[in-house]
Amino acid sequence: MAVMASTPTPAPVTRLIAPRTALASCVRAILVRDTTRCPLLPPAQRLNRFPAAPMCSIIWTIAGDVEAAVPGLALTDVRMPSALFGGPRSYPLVSYNPGPVHSFIVMFYPAALHALTGVPMDALLDQFRPFDAVFGADWQALSGAVLAAPDDETRIALVEAFLAPRWQQARQGSDGAAGAVQDWVRRLGVQAASTGLASGARNVERRIKAWAGQPMRTLRRMRRAEQLFLDERGAILQGTASWSDIAASGGYADQAHFCRETREITGLTPTELARAMRDDESYWIYRVWN
Repeated sequence: MAVMASTPTPAPVTRLIAPRTALASCVRAILVRDTTRCPLLPPAQRLNRFPAAPMCSIIWTIAGDVEAAVPGLALTDVRMPSALFGGPRSYPLVSYNPGPVHSFIVMFYPAALHALTGVPMDALLDQFRPFDAVFGADWQALSGAVLAAPDDETRIALVEAFLAPRWQQARQGSDGAAGAVQDWVRRLGVQAASTGLASGARNVERRIKAWAGQPMRTLRRMRRAEQLFLDERGAILQGTASWSDIAASGGYADQAHFCRETREITGLTPTELARAMRDDESYWIYRVWN
């Protein structure tokens, strides 16, 4: 008697999409997270764990719901709006999906979004705001179109078509900040010091915080951590990473210094983070980030 082959169980869909080249200095990445086509995940796997990050985001919830998770992972009963703005983050964040969810997230360099909208980023550090509390009518029209779009490819096309001419105009007269995080942070300091205004250290730092939401020291720390994570991602996932060697290659004072900064950014020690990346679905963003 013939044995029927079993059908593989559908897995959650997690995609990281690079923007078109013309938007590389504006949009860091587009993220898609879709669990609507797979079996319902256990509650612990419906958490979403994000590191501290210099980027800000627009989060569209296409299907399902998103709730905030407060310290200790006690869940609120407050559902996030379907279109939400999240500012730069100085500490790790956890959200929760009570059921299947389909999220579409556009991550911006904060200085780019400041250039596009004029909104000071320092006022939005560690803040979440309803979309229409931050953006004007043309952005709200884009938001409605994104939520109504039939698929993610259409959403990507809508976002890129909207941003491309606006970003081209915003960049006129500037040298166009490079897209890579390390180049963006480096260029940010140069631009802040050469705007033609008073160039004292306090004025430069004020400008950087208005553009990026956080001081240059914090941005550099996050830049170093992200670059090191990307460089060592393969070894971390394979369980062959040497934390002392990684700390030395990253320019940390010692392994303890590296461990402290990793915990501040992710909420976990390097060893705990490596295990979570391999075994815990709620750390999906760490696995997909590259």
